[in-house]
Amino acid sequence: MQKYDMFVLGTGPAGQRAAVQAAKLGKRVGICERREVVGGVCINTGTIPSKTFREAVLHLTGLQLRGIYGSGYTVKENISMRDLVFRCEAVIKREVQVIRDQMRRNGVTVHSGTGSFVDPHHLVVQGVEGSTEIETEFVVVAVGTVPSPPRGVPIDGRTIVTSDEILSLPELPRSLTVVGAGVIGSEYASMFAALGVEVTLIDGRRRLLEFIDEEIAESLSYQMRNLGCTFRLGEDVESVEVAAPGKAIAVLKSGKKIQSEVLLYSAGRVGATADLNLAAAGIKADERGRITVDAHFQSSAPHIFAAGDVIGFPALASTSMEQGRMASCHAFGVPALFVPELYPYGIYSIPEISMVGKTEEELTREGIPYETGMARYREIARGAILGDDSGLLKILFHRENRRLLGVHIIGTSATELVHIGQAVLAFGGTIDFLVNNVFNYPTFAECYKVAALDGYNKVGPAPLDSPIDWDAFDRERNR
Repeated sequence: MQKYDMFVLGTGPAGQRAAVQAAKLGKRVGICERREVVGGVCINTGTIPSKTFREAVLHLTGLQLRGIYGSGYTVKENISMRDLVFRCEAVIKREVQVIRDQMRRNGVTVHSGTGSFVDPHHLVVQGVEGSTEIETEFVVVAVGTVPSPPRGVPIDGRTIVTSDEILSLPELPRSLTVVGAGVIGSEYASMFAALGVEVTLIDGRRRLLEFIDEEIAESLSYQMRNLGCTFRLGEDVESVEVAAPGKAIAVLKSGKKIQSEVLLYSAGRVGATADLNLAAAGIKADERGRITVDAHFQSSAPHIFAAGDVIGFPALASTSMEQGRMASCHAFGVPALFVPELYPYGIYSIPEISMVGKTEEELTREGIPYETGMARYREIARGAILGDDSGLLKILFHRENRRLLGVHIIGTSATELVHIGQAVLAFGGTIDFLVNNVFNYPTFAECYKVAALDGYNKVGPAPLDSPIDWDAFDRERNR
């Protein structure tokens, strides 16, 4: 029997941060992973390999430089799956080692095997070399999710695949059907379209990514169509079948039949809680395998916490990390601030998207008087230098107090650029802050000033009620 102050189920982003935070508080911590290597879905089949795959696509196709060298420009002819996944394998290997070193440095004991509850404070980890009994004061469930294709979808790992298998395809398909236009489906659809694959994206919803700003979603749709992606939105899939090896057929309820060499089924995931024996711990998961938690990530059992994808939306690696850290802080009574309204969202499609704060649709529903400011990459010198003339940055701000309310970006470096807006939102800054500060030139960060000046055109500059106290300004700056 091994005893811990906290035991963590899962070594993905949420589990890592929960374990390390508890260890840094001087607690004895154990963690288990059902896979052969640490990192969870994030490192092994999800975030890291898919984002690395995207960078390989952009590099080898030369897509980002076609605005400069022409639409036929490419770095490599006849790109193969091996060319693309080579980079993924190198990055995964490095990240696995980083996590192992992190656990070792912080004294976290790593168990290989599948953990499950025996009772609220006892678990057993079943591995290839036998089982280990665990006694713990607190538990963090961070087991992530698994694909959830409906019954009748014959996943075979070659002709019909989920996001867990798509990067293991032996060859680049000539055609690909993607069922599900959520984040994962949209990302992979755009990546394969950029490679010249004939892509059809199917979803029952009428627009892409309903939680993001509508104007940004429309821009993504337009640019994906330019890459050659065909949309079948507002269409539901009735059945999926393999007519022959390399011949997948999606039958739509409208009667259409979509044929392709490979079909990616990306219509949802469920929490990987089936083998945890949650009933023994006095908690239960919903019909999608998700665990309900409160604002402190505490389940219905006060000593059991859950974090990451297993608790549902937003199911991002970045938010999962913070959720895991917060769970540990709360378990051991350490004050920590949780600000979910300032979490940024990053979507690694081609082009990439990022946002923080409110959307226009939300502000309209809430009756908040707002105005917009826009900067287009074609107006920015950095856009010309890097060959991106289709990106844009939009800020939303309050018409009366001028405070920034939201930032929405599509284009090169969107997921990096968003953090400037995140910082301004955090301290309650206004568009005047963006106008009155100097940004390096040429950079994409300059978009913030251009967008704020565009806002000035609509509401005018802030009134100067009193002269600036430069001495006080210098004292504050040098404090």
